[in-house]
Amino acid sequence: MPQAEHPLPQDFFLDLDRSSPIPLYFQIATKLEAAISDGTLPAGARLENEISLGQRFGLSRPTMRRAIQELVDKGLLVRRRGIGTQVVHGQVTRNVELTSLYEDLARSGQKPLTRLIRYELGEADEQLAAVLGVPVGDRVLHVTRLRLADGVPLAVMDNTLPREFSDITAEDLEKHGLYQLLRTRGVTIRVAKQRIGARAATAKESELLQVPRHGALLTMARTAFDSSGRAVEHGEHCYSPDLYSFEITLVDR
Repeated sequence: MPQAEHPLPQDFFLDLDRSSPIPLYFQIATKLEAAISDGTLPAGARLENEISLGQRFGLSRPTMRRAIQELVDKGLLVRRRGIGTQVVHGQVTRNVELTSLYEDLARSGQKPLTRLIRYELGEADEQLAAVLGVPVGDRVLHVTRLRLADGVPLAVMDNTLPREFSDITAEDLEKHGLYQLLRTRGVTIRVAKQRIGARAATAKESELLQVPRHGALLTMARTAFDSSGRAVEHGEHCYSPDLYSFEITLVDR
């Protein structure tokens, strides 16, 4: 359920200077930014729509729209289809290392929640067989999950695991991170091959992540290997780019 609107106090824009050379939209954006900074508009708060704000405070819709767009461009607000305009939760900045998104969220103080979209036992095609190092047609577990942070959709994660992990249940995946589950089965992940990119969202991803249709998504493909060099999982993940980023430290050799 989307959060209820977070109405601004009736005197919120009382001190706008309509005769000032400073554009009105900029004054409005500045006040909204200050309200986000001091917690008057907390993370996740949903603003009234532009028409309602304009009517309530005697401001034109184009002025309100431009002010809000300023903060969208700064990454402080996000427009979500079917929900409206929300204050952005703290962006998840993930170091490129061998951790799971579930662990990263928990470590940053955000509450991870998982919604299972697909859980299917199948057979490895040629591409997956090559990635996982298993025979073509071998039994594999396919899972697709929607990961939320504090109730906000963040990532769609598609993973494939070899047959020895097909005992992982749907209930396990909704309650725990994948790497947690692998560790309970004695797996020590030592290395991974990872590729980071970007692409347009599919219709289903747009619906799940509440982003514009064909909007840009951040992507990550990873194959993880245990201490014996065996592939233990392959993932194809996509992330809402206004809520997620990767951080890499480069060292001169």
